[in-house]
Amino acid sequence: MQHPSLSLFTTIPRSIGLMHRSPSPDRLLKRLCSCRRRRRTAGWSLLIYIAILASIVAGVNGTHAYFKARARQAEVAAAQAAGKPALPVVKRDENAPMVVREAIAEEGISFAVLLLVSLLMAAIERRRFTAYGLGGTRIFSRFFTGMLWGLVAMALLMGTLRVLHLVSFDAQLDHGWSIAGWGGAQLLGFLCVGLVEEYLFRGYLQFTLARGLEGLGKLINPAHARAIGFWIATVITSGLFFAAHISNGGEDWLGLVLVFLGGLLFVLALWRTGSLWWGIGFHMAWDWSQSFLYGVPDSGALVQGRMFATHAVGNPLLSGGTVGPEGSVLCVPVILLAIAVLFRTRKSPLPPFETKGQVAMPHDADAAFFGEKRRG
Repeated sequence: MQHPSLSLFTTIPRSIGLMHRSPSPDRLLKRLCSCRRRRRTAGWSLLIYIAILASIVAGVNGTHAYFKARARQAEVAAAQAAGKPALPVVKRDENAPMVVREAIAEEGISFAVLLLVSLLMAAIERRRFTAYGLGGTRIFSRFFTGMLWGLVAMALLMGTLRVLHLVSFDAQLDHGWSIAGWGGAQLLGFLCVGLVEEYLFRGYLQFTLARGLEGLGKLINPAHARAIGFWIATVITSGLFFAAHISNGGEDWLGLVLVFLGGLLFVLALWRTGSLWWGIGFHMAWDWSQSFLYGVPDSGALVQGRMFATHAVGNPLLSGGTVGPEGSVLCVPVILLAIAVLFRTRKSPLPPFETKGQVAMPHDADAAFFGEKRRG
């Protein structure tokens, strides 16, 4: 009996090309019309989503800039009233450790904005917002399983670097209750990071692109239309995920290769588990353990309150250098191991596009979106 974990690689190759038995012209025309309609509705949904998201982001940034300018004007006015020169604006040092409080606020606000826009789109499309990756079965189990594997994967990588004398632990920076304080704060911060990155790239965008491309999948192979649409959408969202990391000054070429593998890992987690929770847990634990627990750079950045002071030793290709463990070639087999673990994970279904539980009018979400009547 074929193992279910191999279904991804055994179904997609057979789906490239039309069915052996050619469909009738009428059936082919219906498929083509369905494909066009899904692309149209998904396209409009994406445009509305991007427009709302961009408007809110512009409004938040504009409000922040306004109050920041007002605060600066107040400082200058107070200095002039006292007959003293105003203090110069201090630019943030890009090489300074990340401030945990600022990271929590920034990532928390970002996730709140994404969640708000998704709730608005769910209302427009008459769906539950959990269809965009935050639903599924066994949510807590998936989250904590992903978190456990994130800790194990980073421990395996750091243990390998330590045994090969590629990383040196110089000093312990936190002691006593400060370990719990900084550790808890950073855990919250990296939870927000995991929520933002997973939901931004593999939440509403992934769901809507896959919904629109399912029609194309039906033209290629109706039996595997959902899988074809999902993986074509994955190419687009993974490209966006990769492009977002290119601008990160702390990444080198190997780091970008690992970004690609990491994106594949998180998409595969969505495919296998039916939700984003495994990926969110893994993402949080991976970042938290390397940044706080081991005190090594995360994509070239250190964090405030890390537990150890460390430095890389030897060839940067092996140690990761200033990039951190994610810049080490030894990270590749660790990510591949995590991917293999996912193939052994029990498969759960993805959220359906139209069901009675998620759409007010079954099979008519697209018609409801455009105010059309169902034709029997």
